[in-house]
Parts: sequence; C-alpha cells; structure tokens
Amino acid sequence: MKLNSVYWGILFLLVIPLNLYSQVSNWSVEFRQKVGFLAAHRVTMAHLPERLAFPVEFSWIIKPPGTKKWHQTYKLPEHGISLFHGPVGNDKILGRFTGIYGFIQIPIIRPTNSFRLDWQFGTGLGYTPKIYDPIENPKNIAIGSHINGLMCLGIYSKYYFGMNKLSLAIDITHFSNGAFRVPNLGLNVFCASLSYSRNIGSFNSNKNFTSLDDKFKRWNIGATTIFTVKETYNDNPKKYPVYGLNILARKIFNPKAGIELSLDLISKQAVKAYFPEIPKSQWDIFQMGIFAAYLLPIDHLHFVFGMGAYIKDKFQPEDPLYHKIGVRYQFNNGFNAQWILKTHFGRADYLEAGIGYSFPIRKHK
Repeated sequence: MKLNSVYWGILFLLVIPLNLYSQVSNWSVEFRQKVGFLAAHRVTMAHLPERLAFPVEFSWIIKPPGTKKWHQTYKLPEHGISLFHGPVGNDKILGRFTGIYGFIQIPIIRPTNSFRLDWQFGTGLGYTPKIYDPIENPKNIAIGSHINGLMCLGIYSKYYFGMNKLSLAIDITHFSNGAFRVPNLGLNVFCASLSYSRNIGSFNSNKNFTSLDDKFKRWNIGATTIFTVKETYNDNPKKYPVYGLNILARKIFNPKAGIELSLDLISKQAVKAYFPEIPKSQWDIFQMGIFAAYLLPIDHLHFVFGMGAYIKDKFQPEDPLYHKIGVRYQFNNGFNAQWILKTHFGRADYLEAGIGYSFPIRKHK
C-alpha cells in the first residue's frame, strides 16, 4: 500500500507534542474507553449508522514543568500521542479504524489543583481496511481510501489524586482524506468516554527551545504558496492539481489570540470536470476568496480556525462559503509551514500543504 506525499505531510502534525515539552517533564500513560455514535451529516449517509461505536484509546501524556512562558500562559497544557482503535458504527461497511494522532489539552478552568476542565485539539492519521468499491462495497459512500486524516476535538474534565487521574470527556473524531480520493464524505463520530491514567515518571530534554520574536506581535504581511491534489465525483474520477496563493496580513495580539486576513487566489483544475460540456479557460476556473481566521498561538505553533467567501467563482461547484482548520509552524526567520483542511460546511474540498513567508510592517517613529 502506497502513501501519497499528502499523507506524509499529515505526519508533520504528529510531532506537535514532541516539540512542546521542555527540559524536564512528567509523563503518564492512559487508557480511555469511548461509547458514541456515527453522525449521518448527509441524507445519503443515513444507512451507515447501524449500532453504537465502542473505540478505545491508549495515550502517552506529557505534563510540562512550567519553565517556559507559554506553559504559564496556558496553565500547563498537557499534550501527547494517542492510539485510537475500534468500531465507528458499522463494521461490515466501514470496518474498524486504527489511528494515531498528536494532541494538546488546554485548561479552560482550573479551580483547584485536583480538578481541571480542558479543551483538546488533535490531528494525525487513521486507517480502515474497508473502503468504497463499486462491486465489493458499494454502500460505503463516505470513505474512499485506506489512509485518512484524523482530527479529534473535545472537552475533558480531569480529577487528580496522587499519581493517578480519572477523566470524563465528550469529543468528536473526524476521518477524511481531503478529497484526495473519492468518495470522501468523511465520518464524524461523537463519543462520551471515561479514562484512567497513571503518572510514570519524568524525562530530560537537552533541546534548546527559543520563543517567537517580538516582531510577530506586530502586523505582518506576507504570502503562502499552496499545492495539493483532489479527485472529483464523476464516472471516471481522476486526480487534479490545486495551486494557490494566499496574500495575507497577520497579527498576534496577546499570548492566546491572533488574527489573519487574506486574499485567497485558487487555481483548482478539478473545476474543469464540472459541466464538462462547457469549454473553460484557466481564467474561467480561477477562484478568488476573502478569508478571516482566529489564531491560537502556542509559541511557534499556531492553530488556525477561519471562514472565507468566494468573490470570484464563475461555475460555483461548491458552496459560496468555505472553512479552514489546521496548524502552522512559524519559524523565527519569517518562514512558516502549514497543513490546513479546507471544507464546505463539513464536506472536505482539499488539504492545503503550504510554505509561506511574512515580515513585520515597520513602525514609524
């Protein structure tokens, strides 16, 4: 089984927890039992949810020591790597999923040292042996590839006692390949869960960590180049390249919030497959959008959550609004690398693999 370079890009996200720990950190192992259901977010998926889902997770969790500024800013966020395995609501059609993802859990409230309520964001890769096949498995209209991107968002309540921790949580786990291979309606599994973890010990790191330069706390202007591929829904699907350029302005207002505004220029060659009987020039299929996003900066790592609207979209193959969620790693020299999922109301359009550069607007004395 081959992995496309698109999927290797997602592996970049798995190093998130390994790039967040500092010189001395406590670590623990956790077992989590989940129970939930598969949400049919399209009418055509109504046949897929058949029974409850009972996946499990095994996690390696790092608790930072508080020696870095961002540790204190985010009140000692826990982070680590989780292994996901189990049914998602229909073993016969969808199979059992196995996934691995990096995550961070940021405290929302922490009234005492023994209790805290966290918000989690995690992303990685998932695998299923059951995919769409026009003969063997025609009812699987949600998943077209064995390897898929995985995202997990949730709220986690935690109770600490001694070297132990109990946790109750609600979360949503999403599987999709970003339209790299169709069909790709994606899966959304909502779960409640109970977990137990045990602190094991601590480890040392000799890495030399640096904080972002103050220049990123001013307005920055720059650009990000995008390249990826996607398939279309037709009788003879094939992969089309997507080229993009985001011209942007960005500012980090404080240690927990930033904003990004951009003009998105998109050349999505798959638009040629819509209304194929109509001749189309490159200008005809060219799309332009305006985009605004909230940035959650955690030192060099930025989480991106935003929405955009097309201002040029001649053939309108999708909805007039689009959404983006993903991560960006900002280097001190102004360059950045990003991996962001672009969707239309929960339906994946493509995964943006991007490299960009930005520089601060010089302040006038």
